[in-house]
Amino acid sequence: MTASHDPQPTDLSEPQRKRVLLASPRGYCAGVDRAVQTVEQALELYGPPIYVRKQIVHNRHVVSTLEKRGAIFVEELNEVPEGAMVIFSAHGVAPEVYRQAEQRKLRTIDATCPLVTKVHNEARRYAREGYDILLIGHAGHEEVEGTAGEAPDHIQLIEGPEDADRVTVRDPSKVVWLSQTTLSVDETMETVERLRARLPLLQSPPSDDICYATQNRQQVVKKIAPDCDLVIVVGSRNSSNSMRLVEVALQAGARAAYLVDYAHEIDEAWLEGVTTVGLTSGASVPDELVMQVLDHLAERGFTEVAEVTTAKETLTFALPQQLKKDLRAAAAARAAKTAAELADRVGH
Repeated sequence: MTASHDPQPTDLSEPQRKRVLLASPRGYCAGVDRAVQTVEQALELYGPPIYVRKQIVHNRHVVSTLEKRGAIFVEELNEVPEGAMVIFSAHGVAPEVYRQAEQRKLRTIDATCPLVTKVHNEARRYAREGYDILLIGHAGHEEVEGTAGEAPDHIQLIEGPEDADRVTVRDPSKVVWLSQTTLSVDETMETVERLRARLPLLQSPPSDDICYATQNRQQVVKKIAPDCDLVIVVGSRNSSNSMRLVEVALQAGARAAYLVDYAHEIDEAWLEGVTTVGLTSGASVPDELVMQVLDHLAERGFTEVAEVTTAKETLTFALPQQLKKDLRAAAAARAAKTAAELADRVGH
């Protein structure tokens, strides 16, 4: 049996028998879509192998699919042969990584999400102006490492509200907060409030650093969670935004919430006594994985699917400049070759 994936009219107050509340927006954000396309197009244009520093996005399925096509994921640039092509992941890198790439004569394509690039630009600007920068995020996350590398002498990492008490700054009138883009909105603002209690002149970035996709996915989960016996989030454990969705679901009233990479990871015990399942996915998850979960649930009687939409996403990002330039050159070369072949045939 296959689930009907067509949205149905949604009345959250009247539970239907064994239904799924399908969150929208869910899955790929514009930055992830751009990063995955970058690797796919590079493989097509330059041919494998294409090296990628770190996982292009934090999703097991995406990474293994690209590996099968010829992408080689490495932790550091010393694993990349000198002169080879390397792509930087959507999470961004510190300036030191660019210097290493130059030293090794690597050809680089930067697939950093433009929203992460915005945070890097803010970090550099505030550092130039002599500010202390309080970076709210998770230690060891690639995005945090990249942002901190932009101004290491000015940035202090704040992992949560409890860290606010240990902050020391040079000038309390010149301090600003920035954040990892994939955090929980509520958790971040709680941390900001604690920081501001100690540092009343703490400035906010000119625009909210938490990415629109993170906010939208959390917002719809907050809407459906109170009506759900169970929320299933499709995503990988190293995906910060996917992990946050599980937390948000529980905080918003879901009786239970779990993270899975694939449908077969759903424990049958989770579904016992459940009539309403909420379903969403992190921003680095292709929608085919969500559809597989829907089919899995339909086989277990969850045949009613109501899509709950709280925002429409239309944002797209252009491919990296270097890749676009090379794609145009390749297209021009193909056109010239076709024209020459046609002229040759006509001549004969």
